[in-house]
Amino acid sequence: MKRSVILLLIAAAAAFAAACGAPAENKPANTNTNANTAKPVAAAPTKEALFDMDKKANEAWLKGDKAYFEANLSDKFVSFEQGMRMNKAELAGMIGSFKCDAKTWNLEDPQMSKINDDTYVLTYKGTFDGSCTGPDGAAMKLPSPTRAASIYVRDGDKWKGAFHSETLIIDPKSPPPPPAKPEAKKEAPKKDAETVAKEEANKPKPGPNTDALVKLHTAGWEAFKAKDAKTFGDMISANMALVDPLGGYLSGKDAVIKQWTETMKCEGITKVSVADGFATALSPTVEILTLKGTADGTCDGQKNGPLFQSAVYVKEGEAWKLAFMFESPAM
Repeated sequence: MKRSVILLLIAAAAAFAAACGAPAENKPANTNTNANTAKPVAAAPTKEALFDMDKKANEAWLKGDKAYFEANLSDKFVSFEQGMRMNKAELAGMIGSFKCDAKTWNLEDPQMSKINDDTYVLTYKGTFDGSCTGPDGAAMKLPSPTRAASIYVRDGDKWKGAFHSETLIIDPKSPPPPPAKPEAKKEAPKKDAETVAKEEANKPKPGPNTDALVKLHTAGWEAFKAKDAKTFGDMISANMALVDPLGGYLSGKDAVIKQWTETMKCEGITKVSVADGFATALSPTVEILTLKGTADGTCDGQKNGPLFQSAVYVKEGEAWKLAFMFESPAM
């Protein structure tokens, strides 16, 4: 199962536009040498421009072009797949470690949503026919079809990737078979106290807003249990977009609230919980909260289970509002 997760991460990089900067506004060169002259600023992106960047990033992945990702990811980049968080250095280090042969691949159905003027989300569908071979020599088929999401932040005259995640698109009438039982883990050699202390010191720490965002997100789960449209209305941004656990896509505040309070037929939900919250600030007004959320009962005839969620909150005035969420079932 661990290998499957890594392959999903690799597939994420494959469909990932975390990268090349969109062209800045086309303005004449400024010959003024005044030190106070404003630096170039990237123009607002179009859906087509972001989608083109995703395709170029996919090509870079196929070539194992690690330098491409090192140059074009934001230093605040984070990915979150099946409970595994990776930063920029970790993702770049993974590029090229797997030898992948994609006979065919296609990205389609791009959708763009705005978080704020400096932050945008692109979602799309990816299909792949191929496999990857890991360092251990074992080959596995690339997951397909998938729904992917990439978040871009303005960085001077470029747009850079700050988040990526991907989940399988699941037909509820024909769900995939349960994953194979993972191999028993070999006992890792014991580490000395100095090594343990060094690893702990270098481990990323949750942002200072983590507790506040976890509290807000927990209120959202409680609203889901109670089908409380009013609470959702108060905590959701007008530009809200959602990738649901089946790989579906919804856009617009009203559509998301209707999905959570009316369209989904949920029964027997008596308790909900949020665990492992970890907030990462992309800017003073945008944060990504990664976590695991759980509910009992059933929805649409299927037993509920834990979900991995990446929730993007944007500060509007003094309040944090949920502007985008990416969900995938914990496998």
